[in-house]
Amino acid sequence: MKKRTAALAALAPAFALALAATPAQAAPTGEIIGYPGPDGLIWIADQAGSGGFVSGGLSSRLDTFITFGCAGGGTIEVAFHLDNHPDRDPAPFTVDCPETDPARVTVPLGTGLHGGFGARVTASTPTTHWGATVTQPE
Repeated sequence: MKKRTAALAALAPAFALALAATPAQAAPTGEIIGYPGPDGLIWIADQAGSGGFVSGGLSSRLDTFITFGCAGGGTIEVAFHLDNHPDRDPAPFTVDCPETDPARVTVPLGTGLHGGFGARVTASTPTTHWGATVTQPE
């Protein structure tokens, strides 16, 4: 046991030196949009740069809401598409992204929607952070 303790004690300074030499990584920015709970069909807490999502399973008996938010400067342009209801797609919209506290936009889509949906988010910079939810509250 004494040999193991001595060996670990000898390695500790080397391990500390290796940790100090490792480049620091940026801490996560947190959540742009918080967890939507059981009403959420999609939840993207924090994504940097452009991206998007696809899903399905809208219930025609529930109201549908989409929320997009962003922070870190710049803008995001959102294009949201309903597979079975393209006539009810919201027009592409732009959200201005403050440097600090996130800005959020919620768009109510109403009831009677079913099937798949998707969104494309185009960020003005690769460091602009965005988040999204699609919810159908009971």
